[in-house]
Amino acid sequence: SKVTSLGQLEMTWRSRVHFHPLLVRVLHKSRLRYYGKPEKKMDMPYQAYFEVADGSGMMSMVLWNSLCPEWYNSMKVGTVLLLEQYAIKTSYPFKTQPTPGDSQMKRFATIEISLNVRDPPTKISIIPEEMVKPEWGLPEVKYRFITRSELDDLPNNHSCDVIGLVTFVGRAERARKREHGEDFWLYRWAHAIDGTSDQPFILELFATSQPDVFEHIHPMTYLVCTQMRVVRDLTENPSSTIYLTTSNESQIFITGWHKGQPYTKDTKVKKFIQWIKTQSEADQMKKTVIGGYYPFPRPPSNFLKY
Repeated sequence: SKVTSLGQLEMTWRSRVHFHPLLVRVLHKSRLRYYGKPEKKMDMPYQAYFEVADGSGMMSMVLWNSLCPEWYNSMKVGTVLLLEQYAIKTSYPFKTQPTPGDSQMKRFATIEISLNVRDPPTKISIIPEEMVKPEWGLPEVKYRFITRSELDDLPNNHSCDVIGLVTFVGRAERARKREHGEDFWLYRWAHAIDGTSDQPFILELFATSQPDVFEHIHPMTYLVCTQMRVVRDLTENPSSTIYLTTSNESQIFITGWHKGQPYTKDTKVKKFIQWIKTQSEADQMKKTVIGGYYPFPRPPSNFLKY
């Protein structure tokens, strides 16, 4: 009965110890972060950021430690949450910021919601979509889908979402996180087409917190990637080396995972599905490739330039 809003929280949080429950929708979800160190004895050193919103605006929410294995997979983009007995902290200034699908949405950047096992023990409830009432005024999840024909005009680091039919997927490769460190990023290259251009999307897909999806990307699957960043080589020939790379908030979906996702209502996604229905599967199969070494961006054609 007594529900507060993110806007009211921002105005009154300093003068309170206990907060009224919150009703919010998850709009963005970061990858799971492990911050364990050998010398520190912690049971579950995990952390995950979410961006949640209600009718008043959007705020960051942090899931800590043992709540991560319990809740991370259930809190999907679009999920509605009822939060009770949470803590409010001043926000961490160096975290990554996803680009909201709705540019008009107000952002509360000074504080964040902290969900912990104790001090205080947070109570989390997931509200099924069919029980969500319109009068709660929760925002819908919005996307920024682009077609391949629009990609060439976008600036470096622009944030976007894409859908395409996979025509190539490379083997998983590793890159060192730091020059002499022992930690690696795992990634693979993929090509996807959407019928709007002769060129495919070239996608650099880092392993997100979705190993079951990352390992099963294969040709002829319908691939959706959200919160991708445009990378273009501004020095040489700008058009030849444009590709998309995942960000901290990227989500990847393949055939079998699309049902019930909020993006299925997007007009560009619907257009892609209509285009796919006009294609012959046998013709597309002939053009697909899997595995092998994929050097990208391509090295120059002769050694002198190299």
